[in-house]
Amino acid sequence: MDQMTSDERPYRLERGTARRAVVDLGSNSVRLVIYEGEARNPVQIFNEKAVLRLAKGMTRTGRLDNDAMLQTETVLRRYAAIVRAMGAAPFEVLATSAVRDAENGAEFVELMTERLPDMRVHILSGEQEAALSAEGVLCGIPGADGVLADLGGGSLELVRLNAGRVGEAATLPVGVIRLADRSGGDLLKARAIVTAELEHTPFIAEAAGRDLYLSGGAFRALARIHIAQTGYPLNMVHHYTIGREEARDLAGVISEAGRKLIERMPGVPRRRIEDLPYAALILRRLLRASGVNRVVFSANGLREGWFSRMMPADVRGEDPLLAAGRDLTRGILRDANLPPALVTWTNPLFPAETGPQRRLREAACWLSDLGSHEHPEYRAEQAFLRVLRQPGIGLDHHARAFLALTMALRYEAAPDSPFLSPARSLLDMHATRRAETLGIALRLAYTLSAGTPQLLSGTTLTIAPGRLILGLAEANGVFAGDSVLRRLDRLAQMLGLEAETERQ
Repeated sequence: MDQMTSDERPYRLERGTARRAVVDLGSNSVRLVIYEGEARNPVQIFNEKAVLRLAKGMTRTGRLDNDAMLQTETVLRRYAAIVRAMGAAPFEVLATSAVRDAENGAEFVELMTERLPDMRVHILSGEQEAALSAEGVLCGIPGADGVLADLGGGSLELVRLNAGRVGEAATLPVGVIRLADRSGGDLLKARAIVTAELEHTPFIAEAAGRDLYLSGGAFRALARIHIAQTGYPLNMVHHYTIGREEARDLAGVISEAGRKLIERMPGVPRRRIEDLPYAALILRRLLRASGVNRVVFSANGLREGWFSRMMPADVRGEDPLLAAGRDLTRGILRDANLPPALVTWTNPLFPAETGPQRRLREAACWLSDLGSHEHPEYRAEQAFLRVLRQPGIGLDHHARAFLALTMALRYEAAPDSPFLSPARSLLDMHATRRAETLGIALRLAYTLSAGTPQLLSGTTLTIAPGRLILGLAEANGVFAGDSVLRRLDRLAQMLGLEAETERQ
């Protein structure tokens, strides 16, 4: 049995396709995740959860539930077999609130370690749990600014986030299971308990006007309900963002609804029905105490923080958006030198772009050969869907929509294609215009260059008063054929210019 220190880096492995396994042994559920490789955006190749409610009744008895412990041992044996079969190492268990607070928690861990010697168990302190959760959120949202609330079955971890830096933290004994036990199932009493606990965390008020980042299964269940109720076009919790008043209304409806009404709501995870009123109550108290403007849901947390700590510093330091673009096309690109060349080639089209806009353009250039191995009739739609729904945690929903629309136009999707509607509904007019312009420009670039930087280097784009000029070098294998002229005209029209070609 070990205590994990904040700077511990166990089992440092060579880069490549190494697999790492971690179990989140929580108060409500036990989950195994296996990651593959070393990447800025963790790649999950296995994810399984069992809801065992290990902490049920612990407020009254002070001990872990006997039946739940037996079930946990059975589940951990299965997980150990899976880890061995998949060849993952290390195999670590992160035990959180229930195990660290229970009278028999250490005894239970010692028994599990004896019976499953390949498994290494860390009993995390509240501070360590909060730190790992914060690192996991920052892995996917590196510039997070506000406060993180990570809700489990036994505790609520709160962490101040200062523009991507981890600040003050606190652990409160108001996880959904423990809060239900402490309040005896009385929501009014539960509200008073949460209000009193939050009074001991004054740093929450420092997040006023910023964002509240929510992690944990019960909070994510609230997001799924809101996504289903509103008909949101992207069924992804990670980076799902709603305004303060929307969050307040959602929390109010759920906290005041009875079980039967909750069961009839769209998007309700069946195993979370008992927890939802408490999660909603906690969210409403957090909104009041913090004064935040928005709520941002995160699929990342403790496990991703654990994975991030395993990565070398240069991997952790990568831009997650650009890393996502590179990772998705690894092994597909015909020439890895082309994307940087495309960034330079398209520079004249976007003279006044912001830093975030340039990052999106650069990511699009990395993604621009994504459909090279697809059937020609389906390249546009396949590329669109792969980008929109890719697992990269560094992409918010705006980035997904922008990049997906760009890729569809790069492969000449009809602008009114029905499959483009999710992206168009997530982008404003200006972002849509930029995506369309970039997509058409990339199509022209590939028509000229055949996907090679050598041929692209013999061409330039220049904007002069009222004109878009395509420069073509002599004897470089490029010429202004019908397809080039047609695509150049279309790009010029997008920019409100006249198209010209010029031999250089």
